[in-house]
Amino acid sequence: MAGNFWQSSHSQQWILDKQDLLRERQNDLLALSEDEYQKIFIFFANVIQVLGEQLKLRQQVIATATVYFKRFYARNSLKNIDPLLLAPTCILLASKVEEFGVISNSRLISICQSAIKTKFSYAYTQEFPYRTNHILECEFYLLENLDCCLIVFQPYRPLLQLVQDMGQEDQLLTLSWRIVNDSLRTDVCLLYPPYQIAIACLQIACVILQKDSTKQWFAELNVDLDKVQEIVRAIVNLYELWKDWKEKDEIQILLSKIPKPKPPPQR
Repeated sequence: MAGNFWQSSHSQQWILDKQDLLRERQNDLLALSEDEYQKIFIFFANVIQVLGEQLKLRQQVIATATVYFKRFYARNSLKNIDPLLLAPTCILLASKVEEFGVISNSRLISICQSAIKTKFSYAYTQEFPYRTNHILECEFYLLENLDCCLIVFQPYRPLLQLVQDMGQEDQLLTLSWRIVNDSLRTDVCLLYPPYQIAIACLQIACVILQKDSTKQWFAELNVDLDKVQEIVRAIVNLYELWKDWKEKDEIQILLSKIPKPKPPPQR
């Protein structure tokens, strides 16, 4: 396992170029606008969050599962695997990699069934359609697509160090931490190193809490501030999109627009 981000597969293989990312999405963007595409990913990040909380997973495990989910679709169309199958598969794999302990397959399926019925009934009229064999088969496909690069560096640890260095109180850490969680609903985890994401989330939190005294501290950081500002813009754009989105009214229509795999030819 790489203890150093710069020597890790995350740094060397999974910091992607924005143009490459858009090019990979072109087929999906024939059926969906960019806003609709992002809304679908916000929805499934919420699904992963709810499933993770119901399984009593740590936030680190939920975040890693969300990154796996985004990495898969960074290189694949939405039609390759139903996102509703991939979401619990990412949770299963992340719980193993983050050494959370094994989630029993029957418990995972049971939580998926109850969450779809109670938390996401506004999105799905049918029951959760998948069983253990589907998830285990999907896990092999996911591993192959991730190229077995399973160690994900998250912004949480650098964030803790930054807040400590800044000498600020818990309120700032709590808000920054929530913004890091929200950033998983954007592409920043695919495009930027985690320490830059941590700085951007901290900067947004300082603006919200009107901590003008921190401006000098940010100015003295040895970091590419242009990149940090790009991350800030991506997260602010997320909040703009979120503010006006009536998820419960729109999501069924959006899910119906997701490209579907072609059925095999009839013999």
